[in-house]
Amino acid sequence: MAQVLTVNGNDRKFDDGSEPCTLAELLEHMGIKQATVVAEIDGEIINRDDFVVTSVSPGQAIELIRFVGGG
Repeated sequence: MAQVLTVNGNDRKFDDGSEPCTLAELLEHMGIKQATVVAEIDGEIINRDDFVVTSVSPGQAIELIRFVGGG
């Protein structure tokens, strides 16, 4: 069964075998480098060192804010 996670207000479907279990796995699956993002789950900012141990599951509000250079 596919897993659906809501990321930045949009549903993202992950097929069997590719379901991310942790925030680090979600970022890897999305092709986002951990050093370039601030993550918030259910209104709580997650320390970057905790990405590998922070579980993600359907029903959570996951917000990812990416840093973009420029001027």
